[in-house]
Amino acid sequence: MQHIITELSEANVGKVAANERLSGHTTWKIGGPADIFVIPGSKEGLQTTIRLLHKHQLPWKVIGRGSNMLVSDKGFRGAIIKLGGGMEGLRFEGTDVIAGGSYSFIKLSVMAGKEGLTGLEWAGGIPGTVGGAVYMNAGALGSDVSRILKSAEVLLETGELVRYEAQDFEFAYRHSVLHGKKGIVTEATFGLAYGDRREIAAAMAAYKDRRLRTQPLQLPSAGSVFRNPEGNYAAKLIEEAGLKGTSIGGAEISTQHANFIVNHGHATAEDVLSLIRLIQRTVYEKFGVQLHPEVLEVGER
Repeated sequence: MQHIITELSEANVGKVAANERLSGHTTWKIGGPADIFVIPGSKEGLQTTIRLLHKHQLPWKVIGRGSNMLVSDKGFRGAIIKLGGGMEGLRFEGTDVIAGGSYSFIKLSVMAGKEGLTGLEWAGGIPGTVGGAVYMNAGALGSDVSRILKSAEVLLETGELVRYEAQDFEFAYRHSVLHGKKGIVTEATFGLAYGDRREIAAAMAAYKDRRLRTQPLQLPSAGSVFRNPEGNYAAKLIEEAGLKGTSIGGAEISTQHANFIVNHGHATAEDVLSLIRLIQRTVYEKFGVQLHPEVLEVGER
């Protein structure tokens, strides 16, 4: 492993570290060490990183801002890549907005609103990156990425940069083609529309107020843990199953929003997984509904 770290460092790809604890890089504040941790300083640095990892056949995973994922207590055997400032560009071309893969999705919605562009108001509460939002087809309040994405630049695991049109992503609920075909979104183009700045600001303020009232934003979490089953809501089923407030170790099913599992400061990945399994088992026994997590499990089990 050290020889790969040496190669990455000598190639000046960006920050390279060994045995970096991932709890410092996830919104859940959970996760053991990664063998190799890289923050590329540029798109070129990212390409070089991917090519070197591909040459050595070393497993890798991109974590962006570390939201919507649960990293194992044992960590990750391979390389974790965190997209850095080299891919945080933003520009507007008429009603199109082009954002780098590591640009904050929340900030993107705010900046679009300031430009008088409507179509991203719903994204003000999604804490990940643009790349992660495209990967997961992130959504809220009845909308999602598939409705506004025009195209994206994707770095394949061979180090080749390609352009995907929206239809190439094969979007479904919280799913894209990148779940099965490994790649990193380095830039995305969204098609918005002109709107009234005051109306956009009012809508975003209302959405923010709703989040503050209904979500446990004061504690570390990964957002919604389960996908909503067709015709129902995961939070409603979990609450009706009587599980709200249930704790295992340092993890708790939020008393404010039942589809959030929060970390009270010392939760482990195993604590969270135990609660996930308890929720799935109880909801299925009571209602015959199988809940499927939308958070990604990362690392060694």
